[in-house]
Parts: sequence; C-alpha cells; structure tokens
Amino acid sequence: MSVGILIITHGSIGKVLLQAALDILGECPLPAVTIAASSGCDPERVLQEATRTVRQLDRGDGVLVLTDMYGATPSNVACRLPALQKVRVVSGLNLPMLVRVLNYSGLALEQLSAKALSGGREGVTVCRSQSETHAE
Repeated sequence: MSVGILIITHGSIGKVLLQAALDILGECPLPAVTIAASSGCDPERVLQEATRTVRQLDRGDGVLVLTDMYGATPSNVACRLPALQKVRVVSGLNLPMLVRVLNYSGLALEQLSAKALSGGREGVTVCRSQSETHAE
C-alpha cells in the first residue's frame, strides 16, 4: 500500500508541477491526482470533487493533500477534507516539496507530510552568483 497524493491548486499550477516532477524523476511512485480550482470556481463543487478523489486515492494508508497557497480557495477546500479519515494537508506547494514527497514514497502519511514541509522549506534559498562564490 502507499499514500495517495492530491494536489489542489489555482488553475493548472498543480498539473504543471506534477509533470515537472515526473520529468525529473522519470516516474510517479505514488498515485497522484491534480484538481484545478480556477478563478471564480464554486468551492463546493471543488470540495465534492476533492472528496471523491480522496476516497479513490486512499488505499488504506491515507492521502496527502498539497495546495499552493494557504488561505486561498484550494487550501480552504483542502482544510475541510481532514474530516475524512487519514488526510493531511500541507500548503505552500513548490517543486522541491513535490519531488521530496515523491522520493520518499515508502513513508507513512505523518512522515510524508513532514518530508513535504522540509522539502518546501529547504527548497527556498537565495542563489549566489558565481562572482560572489569566487570572491570568498
């Protein structure tokens, strides 16, 4: 068994990030589905779709829901999902977070959500130019 991944984002952000992660990794080691919450969407419709998708993805180990921005429609919808069994929501999705999650596909839901957080945080950094690096 494995944790399912549901990505809920504005527009096609989730689909593009998932494809980029798959281009990097070469495969998708976890069942993953994206849902687009377009501007002006009906949040109740998105919630119904997300609820159906969580039930399809959960094969006994739960579902990690990743959203792009806390406080916006995707995360507001996702935060209503934990009433379902074994759902964890992490907001602030970026490519390093998603790659980290997919690289640790054997972890349980709680540990996988921790990896999502660490991957997201550690993937944000100030890049130094080559001239700055050589000046040291």
